[in-house]
Amino acid sequence: MMNLNKTLWRALASVILLVTSASAFAEPDPKLWPVMKEAFFAKRDMQEVDFIKIDAPRRAESGAQVPVTYSVDNAAANGVKITKLYAFVDANPIPLTATYHLTDTLGNFQLATRIRFETDAFVRLVGEDASGKLYLASREIRAAGGCGGTVEGDEAAIRASAGKIKFKVDEPVAIGSATSTTFNIKHPMRTGLQRDLVSQGFVPAFYIKKTEFSYNGKPMLTIDVGVGTAEDPYFKFNFVPDAAGKLEVTATDNEGKAFVQQVDVKG
Repeated sequence: MMNLNKTLWRALASVILLVTSASAFAEPDPKLWPVMKEAFFAKRDMQEVDFIKIDAPRRAESGAQVPVTYSVDNAAANGVKITKLYAFVDANPIPLTATYHLTDTLGNFQLATRIRFETDAFVRLVGEDASGKLYLASREIRAAGGCGGTVEGDEAAIRASAGKIKFKVDEPVAIGSATSTTFNIKHPMRTGLQRDLVSQGFVPAFYIKKTEFSYNGKPMLTIDVGVGTAEDPYFKFNFVPDAAGKLEVTATDNEGKAFVQQVDVKG
């Protein structure tokens, strides 16, 4: 998913050891985050803020499909312009669930998605502005069992259906106002940590790696997707169209396959 230097690998190894220890107690462990913060952001300062928000249930019905909504309140940010958001589940074996690259077209950023939890954990949402300053929001969620376990099914059928997209824009559309769009792609999002039910061998990772949204040919939202994103990735977010046009998405998986769809937006 990413190129890691030796220092980062050592830091992540420490995180994994802490996760193993924490999982035995099934309690969100605040000691994980300082290690993870150092692994991903070295010694950079990070400010806790309330203009970045995480909305989610305190306890989820399934660790495989945990609904969350991320938002940035531009007015409350008082001039801080977030250009990138990193979403972590700090007790997951692979904690970075996605990185969101934002543009002005999104207005007040608000996005709903579904993520995985291996055990009770904190969701950490780290915002970065154009100057590299970092801002943090956190939320504790209880959920488990979403990253490992066993998988089964007809492999040929699973691969044949992978990449099928549902993509729509809510109507009526008001040009210059926030408009909601929903994207859902069929995909198993295999983590590489799951085992085949029959052979008990590890099933290779197979997941959507990047999702790029553009409007009238201009980049609008790019998501670097990780395996902590739930099966059949779902993203619902707002954007502000400045004219009628065409909304396009390109989703690429870790095997290099690309899936493209377009939606006409009429004012």
